[in-house]
Amino acid sequence: MQKRVPIQWGFKPRLNEVKPPADASIFQRKFFERSSKKIGAQIRRCEFDFWGDVVMPVILSVGEAVPLNILEQGEVMNFSRELFSESFQDIERLLKAFPNGYVEKRHFVKDLPWYKQSHTFEEKNDAFIEAAVEFGESAIKNCLHNLILLNRQVSYEEIEAIFFITTTGMATPSIEARIMNVLPFSERTKRIPIWGLGCAGGASGLSRAYEYCLAYPKAKVLVLSIELCSLTFQYNDRSKSNLIGTSLFADGVACVLLAGDEAEAAQMSALPSIPRILATQSTTMRNSLDVMGWEIKNDGLFVIFSKDIPCIVEKWLKPNVSDFLQKQMVDMKEIKHFIAHPGGKKVLEAYVKSLELHPSMVHLPLKVLKLYGNMSSATVFFVLRRFLPKGTQGDYGICTALGPGFSSELLLLRWE
Repeated sequence: MQKRVPIQWGFKPRLNEVKPPADASIFQRKFFERSSKKIGAQIRRCEFDFWGDVVMPVILSVGEAVPLNILEQGEVMNFSRELFSESFQDIERLLKAFPNGYVEKRHFVKDLPWYKQSHTFEEKNDAFIEAAVEFGESAIKNCLHNLILLNRQVSYEEIEAIFFITTTGMATPSIEARIMNVLPFSERTKRIPIWGLGCAGGASGLSRAYEYCLAYPKAKVLVLSIELCSLTFQYNDRSKSNLIGTSLFADGVACVLLAGDEAEAAQMSALPSIPRILATQSTTMRNSLDVMGWEIKNDGLFVIFSKDIPCIVEKWLKPNVSDFLQKQMVDMKEIKHFIAHPGGKKVLEAYVKSLELHPSMVHLPLKVLKLYGNMSSATVFFVLRRFLPKGTQGDYGICTALGPGFSSELLLLRWE
């Protein structure tokens, strides 16, 4: 007998007419229609078992790209001491954020002398566009040609849609359009740029790509995250938020390949087990706009970064996760892989405390934080790549990230 798979939107075999819920999205409606044709089932709202043979979208590959300029944490701390010492009498106390934050080194688009000067918004954004195209191209190649995760290279023409995620630069036409003029994607490839989700953007992009693959089960799609946080640095901003941000944020690019259940994904994977996305949940906390984000001024993007973020995570996250898992009929104790965006050491500690996790559950997110820093939305993809080969058949995992809004994105994964 086939094992039961709990999902958010499911069905039990019945021969009545299919009637999707009134509030179902276009993606869910198309999924219902397709499922009913396969099995002849009545589909109703969530919170019961999925008994059929419909398979959910799968994550196949991840590619990364980082700039060659590497700065050790001590170098950045000394730079910050010079820059902020006149603004804070207790500068040495504040500088403890550098060694205490667990970050050892980070990658930056520019070398250190560049950040010791003031630059206009135009200069920084022009640098963003140039570097974003360069490193975005590399990440896509590394994703589609990753023969550690894939049995074969995936051609650009096979990609049906590109979800482009960023919050650290602006361009119209957006970056994925510029990359399509460099790499031979089909002219019919759909472009779906998403701006402003911050650190939550990577996980949110996966959720939107998942919904696309439910609607178009033969599709192969990319989620491309490009975050060049260092190019938002404000030399003349002597605020505490800017100092803390200087201790944490970095540059990084990552690309994820997903495929629908009719795309022969299993034949493309080089791994014995691959994660499928079973369900997702997006949540936005009311009256929390000032927790994190940008203040946009003439000189560019100024960071908003509340000191209360770890406390908010600790108090708000558990009921959010519990509600999500309860709907899928999965217990937190069944989760073997915790694919979390490492927003910072204190944020990961808040995850552990709030969800009562064993500290080993955040070992890989901590490792990414240590070696790369916080690369905003791209960071969770760096964590995901390190988890992909570790899952075995039947393992459950949660992918999660938090960002401006204040918002949370959750995905339930299962390796098959």
